[in-house]
Amino acid sequence: MIYVTADTHGEIDRFKEKDIRRLGRKDTLIVLGDFGFLWDGSKQEQKNLHWLTKRRYKILFLDGCHDNYDMLKEYPAEPFMGGKARHIGGSVYYICRGSVLEIEDKKLLCFGGGESFDKEDRVEGVNWWRAEMPTSDELEWCIDNLKACENQVDYILTHDAPRKLLDFTNIRSEDFQGNWLHAFFDKLIDHVQYRCWYFGRYHRDQAISTKARAVFCHVIPLE
Repeated sequence: MIYVTADTHGEIDRFKEKDIRRLGRKDTLIVLGDFGFLWDGSKQEQKNLHWLTKRRYKILFLDGCHDNYDMLKEYPAEPFMGGKARHIGGSVYYICRGSVLEIEDKKLLCFGGGESFDKEDRVEGVNWWRAEMPTSDELEWCIDNLKACENQVDYILTHDAPRKLLDFTNIRSEDFQGNWLHAFFDKLIDHVQYRCWYFGRYHRDQAISTKARAVFCHVIPLE
């Protein structure tokens, strides 16, 4: 079974809760950004990451606004389940933006990244990276991968969300302006057929509609 959760922020206790602890060898857990276990390289972080690599289930994660992109790029990208991933170790993989994974006969469009709302208060290369926002090459690669599957996937998994979805919720702040990544996701809503869109970032567990859901601490099966 495939499950999604989000925004673990390096909190190892999230993986010790019963909803995750019960996962087995045939299960896959996908974290929708802000994984947080590649952040400062501390001894405790390395210990936690090593513990995760030994889990019996597979852990895939998207990048978010609280991931160290200098650390992520140290791992080479390789083909993975129809897309691309960086193998962190053992059962843990970082999924490259725009990948369409094929898992258990399901097609999953995966696209991490997002703009930090508080980037003016952060230090570049320490707790903020320009790479948190995707490049034009990553967007084009995503579009090409979607064309290859005739713009049809089972699920769309992202860290941030389309503005069209956020506009119908109380999740975003009143001064929310949106950016070009939100606009790109808006276009996907119009041109891609999918069963449901799951996104993290906003620290909410909330159904937006029958085809969209914000995810935080819940562990949701993709059935």
